[in-house]
Amino acid sequence: MAGEHYFSADPAVVHERHEVVFEAVDQEFRLTSASGVFSWSRLDPGTAVLLSQAPPPDPATVGALLDLGCGYGPIAAVLAAAAPGATVYAIDVNQRALDLVRENAAALGAADRIVAALPDEVPETVGFTQIWSNPPIRIGKPELHALLLRWLPRLLPGGTAWLVVAKNLGGDSLQRWLGEQGFAAERYASHKGFRVLRVEKSLP
Repeated sequence: MAGEHYFSADPAVVHERHEVVFEAVDQEFRLTSASGVFSWSRLDPGTAVLLSQAPPPDPATVGALLDLGCGYGPIAAVLAAAAPGATVYAIDVNQRALDLVRENAAALGAADRIVAALPDEVPETVGFTQIWSNPPIRIGKPELHALLLRWLPRLLPGGTAWLVVAKNLGGDSLQRWLGEQGFAAERYASHKGFRVLRVEKSLP
């Protein structure tokens, strides 16, 4: 590969820091990012669409929420702000990203409510009220499917997953595949070339 990708476990690229500023849930967020993590120089367009089009958690939401493939933590930060009574698990395979999530959580005063973790560090007993993800499509279809089949079944009864996928990277085919796996998947919104999918467990 010509360059190291953001899903490396331990990026070796030079650690250049950057501040990413964006607005969501009626407030401004200023998060620290760094080279070697996904979309480190700006809020990724897909993440921006997800945060603007999917309804944020209700302020009364409790329990555990999941930011799947968190990067430096923009989704986790927004979820923690929207649902101050919930615990947000922010998971990634990139250790630099997890360090940034912890730094940003502390700066937001949410270090006790945002848990940055490697996938295997999340207790198997934890189920999720909501799962939010701008999934890493470029890891390849088999790996992506395995990732989703690992985490989507951990939705609690009545829980919802919100996924954003570019149409030209297979947003519609992913929706069909989710249906074939027994999930209720609907296109909730379509904006700027992205599909926002609402995914729930189908009742038996």
